[in-house]
Amino acid sequence: MTPKSYQAAMQELQEIVDAVEDQNLDVDELSDKVKQALDLVKFCKDRLKSTEDALNDAFDEG
Repeated sequence: MTPKSYQAAMQELQEIVDAVEDQNLDVDELSDKVKQALDLVKFCKDRLKSTEDALNDAFDEG
């Protein structure tokens, strides 16, 4: 499921980190959490890149 915002994605990532740090996950759960985290990181990177591109375009036009 795609997060609604950058902040929501960061919150989900923090929840995953907390779960992993608690060390109460079995291997299958850990694998799922890692995959979910990778998707969230990609979402965040894409959002940041999009924002950077928009800012660069705005400054190039001004």
